[in-house]
Amino acid sequence: MQRYIILIGLVFYSFTGVMAQVSAKEIIDRTIEKAGGDRYDRAIIHFTFRGKQYHSKRNNGNYQLERFIYKNKETIHDVVSNSGLKRTINNCPITIADSLVTRVSDGVNSVHYFANLPYGLNASAVKKELVGESTINGEAYYKIKVTFKEEGGGTDFDDEFLYWIHKTNFTIDYLAYKYAVNGGGIRFREAYNPRMVNGVRFVDYNNYKTDNLTTSLDVLDDLFEKQRLKLLSKIELTDIYVYSNAIVIRN
Repeated sequence: MQRYIILIGLVFYSFTGVMAQVSAKEIIDRTIEKAGGDRYDRAIIHFTFRGKQYHSKRNNGNYQLERFIYKNKETIHDVVSNSGLKRTINNCPITIADSLVTRVSDGVNSVHYFANLPYGLNASAVKKELVGESTINGEAYYKIKVTFKEEGGGTDFDDEFLYWIHKTNFTIDYLAYKYAVNGGGIRFREAYNPRMVNGVRFVDYNNYKTDNLTTSLDVLDDLFEKQRLKLLSKIELTDIYVYSNAIVIRN
C-alpha cells in the first residue's frame, strides 16, 4: 500500500514539476511570436469569408476592423474602431439602431478575432491558465483555458475558451469555446491548411459541435478522437493579403 502511495506521489510531483516549468503566458507569448509576433501590431490584413470582405488595420494600440457586405447593388461598410461603430451604405453614413449596435459590432469583431488568432490572447482583459496537457492524434499539446474580465472583455466576457497548443511547434491546432448568446452552444475547431502570408500565419477550420450543453470543454478532444462530435461547417479564408512596410503579399 505504501508503495502505491509513493508511486502516486511521484506521478503527481512529476506532473506539477513539468507544469511549473512553463506558464500560460510564456506559452501564449511563444505562440504569438511563431504566428507573426509584432507584425500584427503594424499589419493591414484583408481576407474574404463567406462572400464578405474583411479588412483590419492596427498601429500602436489603435485599431480599425472593417466588414464589406455586397447585396442588392448596395455596399454596406461597417467599421469598428477605438471610437466605436460606424456604418455607411454606398459611402453614405447612416445611424444604426441602438438595438443593433452590439449585434453588428460583435459580428465584425468575432470574425477578425478568429482569423487573427493567436493575436489578442495577451490583451489586458484576457485571463489565461495552463490547465493540463493532452495528446491528440499522437501529438502532445498544452491546454490553455481562456476567460475574460468583465471590464474590457466585451459583451461576451462570460464566454469560455480552451486552446490546444502544440508542445513543440507552438501552434494552435485545436480550440473549443462555450457561448451563451442565442440559446448558447459549444464548438470544437480543428485547424487545417496552415499558411504564412508575409510572416503572418492563417488557418482554416473544421467546425464541430455537440448538442449536450453540459459537456465540459476539457473532454472535447477525447470526443473528437472518438468521432462523437458533429461536423457543422468549414471556416475558410480566401483572398488573403497582408500589407507590411509597403509590401503586399497575396495568398
